[in-house]
Amino acid sequence: MVWYERAGLAPDEAAREHSHRLARHIDEVLTDAGGWLDFARFMELALYAPGLGYYAAGAVKLGREGDFVTAPEMTPLFARTLANPIARTLASLDGSGEMLELGAGSGQLAFDLLLSLQQQQALPTHYWIMEVSPDLRSRQRDRLAELPDDLFRRVSWCERWPEQIRGVVLANEVLDAMPAQRLRWHDGRWYQAGVARMGGHWGWEYRWLEDETLLEGLPDMTGYPDPYDTEVAPVVEGVMATLASSLVEGRAFLIDYGFPAREYYHPQRSGGTLMCHYRHHAHGDPLVLPGLQDITVHVDFTRVAQAARRYGLRLEAWAGQAQWLMDEGIVEHLESLHRAVPVDYRQLGAAQKLLSPAEMGELFKVLVVGHGSESQAALTALGLGEEEPNGSGDQASEG
Repeated sequence: MVWYERAGLAPDEAAREHSHRLARHIDEVLTDAGGWLDFARFMELALYAPGLGYYAAGAVKLGREGDFVTAPEMTPLFARTLANPIARTLASLDGSGEMLELGAGSGQLAFDLLLSLQQQQALPTHYWIMEVSPDLRSRQRDRLAELPDDLFRRVSWCERWPEQIRGVVLANEVLDAMPAQRLRWHDGRWYQAGVARMGGHWGWEYRWLEDETLLEGLPDMTGYPDPYDTEVAPVVEGVMATLASSLVEGRAFLIDYGFPAREYYHPQRSGGTLMCHYRHHAHGDPLVLPGLQDITVHVDFTRVAQAARRYGLRLEAWAGQAQWLMDEGIVEHLESLHRAVPVDYRQLGAAQKLLSPAEMGELFKVLVVGHGSESQAALTALGLGEEEPNGSGDQASEG
């Protein structure tokens, strides 16, 4: 009996059949590829195969009925606080700025942001959502249809990046779900992890790494454990290139769990950061339950920042989520809860999770890139302090 059956989490018959259909599809791709798929390709199929992948099919993913909960589902305090720097950004564009949210989840963040921005008289002219999941797109429409008509009319869904964006791009827990390569250091050289058929199941198979561009930013492995596993997500660099080419004015807010490179590739992190989520259970086996579980890797924010700067953006701010939310005014929102009668203790508990170092406060980070002044403090914190600052000044932080 496997762990999810022991835990009473066995999928029902319909879910098992869906998972088997995706497994058969992956097997077909695996056969066409000669019997071996690098992990990034496997992860892409497991999450995004049309009509079958985790994000492309109809399983409930968010909230108590799903597999995980994100900050916007926990409390509106997250959106209310995030609205402050977004409002400043939009106001700097004389009221003509727009927004693009990548991977809008249940639509709750967009819902709360639009209400908060309305209160601040800083609404975007248009709120674009780019969502790869048909199921989530439907849920987003249903949720946002509950907004007042004048707000809902500002919302549209797009299949691809707008050619030009003046305003704000927002990605909350998006980068972690982008396909990543898994690498292993063993016996003095790097190997690439892939998936192969081994009897009646999938298993890991390692091949010598040929694409040495994947090693950019990795440390000298002297003194590191052997074997040592880690992940690299080059697709994120492509996202930064697209972001830089389309964001003509304004800034992007990238919020996710991850580390700077010096922590990401720490000797004690010898098992890598690969993590799966199934019905609120976190585990490390991406080769089970295809199509029924989320697969993520933590974000190497140094690599993301390097790519953003390479393509012409400036690093405006970087902080742990707790510090950033406090800097942006979450304490004032909390004080309003304390003054409320009766006190909403559920919201207070959710806020504690957002801010606690033992919960989301330190694991989650906020990276802000755009066309403003570059923060030398942020560059240093991400290990980029010695690099040329991309033609920008040394002033700290987004404003």
